[in-house]
Amino acid sequence: MSTDYVGAIVLSVNGADYDIESIDPNDKTGRKVVKTMNRTGGPKGSAKGVREHSLKLTAPIPATGEPDWWNMKDAKITIEPLDNTAKPVTYTGFCVEEVGSKYVMEGEAKRDISGFALKRTEE
Repeated sequence: MSTDYVGAIVLSVNGADYDIESIDPNDKTGRKVVKTMNRTGGPKGSAKGVREHSLKLTAPIPATGEPDWWNMKDAKITIEPLDNTAKPVTYTGFCVEEVGSKYVMEGEAKRDISGFALKRTEE
């Protein structure tokens, strides 16, 4: 028997779908090791910290209708699998930190966008 995996996704920003080439979410728990001086010579535990959610995405530059990436703040980004094999993941409070452009001899021009979100929710 074969195993099914999550395939392509749809990216929505504030309810509008956008074509993307890739998205790389990175979620940090915020937990930190607590280092103490003791007989074992090693840490004995950890402390709860602040969670962080960063996203990097690459999108082709459309001839018309490109999102205003430079001024995007407090956006809602939803990553939804096309085949419904996994739960949609929503990032709220997304703000763009960097926007880069990539031009190559063959192929489409692209934007590299990176930013952070305040909250991550599985729906």
